[in-house]
Amino acid sequence: MVYQLPIQISNLSTERKDERTMQKLEQLYEGKAKKVFRTDDPELYIVDYKDDATAFNGLKKGTIAGKGVINNQMTNHLMRRIEKAGIPTHFVQELSERETLVKKVSIVPLEVIIRNLSAGSFAKRYGVEEGIVFDAPTIEFSYKNDELGDPLLNSYHALALKLATAEEIETIKKYAFAVNDILKAFWAECGVTLVDFKLEFGRLTGGTIVLADEISPDTCRLWDEKTHEKLDKDRFRRDLGGVEGAYAEVMQRLLAHDAD
Repeated sequence: MVYQLPIQISNLSTERKDERTMQKLEQLYEGKAKKVFRTDDPELYIVDYKDDATAFNGLKKGTIAGKGVINNQMTNHLMRRIEKAGIPTHFVQELSERETLVKKVSIVPLEVIIRNLSAGSFAKRYGVEEGIVFDAPTIEFSYKNDELGDPLLNSYHALALKLATAEEIETIKKYAFAVNDILKAFWAECGVTLVDFKLEFGRLTGGTIVLADEISPDTCRLWDEKTHEKLDKDRFRRDLGGVEGAYAEVMQRLLAHDAD
């Protein structure tokens, strides 16, 4: 199924400063939502955001025309905001509407989920309704392995499987909660509730842990603050319709926030 975004994508371009010449070499990897390419600098990669949409570990597939542009530019905006708050990321420079230059990282095979309200798999797993506001955010880890269905695990499992060291896990937890504080405050200013979201972290060549991957409606549950309307990929997962409008709406709110 193909969805068409009802906005002029060209109007979403963010300012790109300090443009550098970077030669794009062979493709290293293609995932569900992005392609990764080598460059002529061994420590820098180019990420190309696709319009493909998947759910349930790839069992459901579709296309949202222009999604890659929104996810690329929204991710870069939020990564810059997070960097300014002192949390290191892999972001280097936005190259085009769909492409971004990032630092080479080795991804830690842990998906980190921060939850502020009950929703999705949490609500189903524990038999509670969606929308319960937690007294404090929760954190979950899952083993990043599609063949196993990304099973939940705890820090002891991660240590036993040698996915990360104890120090790395503590750093990841500290960064994840700090990112939550930043994103919750930002989206609240946009009239959006940050319900939950997934993060991934990577190691630079020297071993430093940095925030990687993306922050977008693909990886975040975003609800309208007043109506609780879903403005994220749940509209695709649950066949709610209006997928393209939801992605456009959150991007427009981000841009309106910056324009104020």
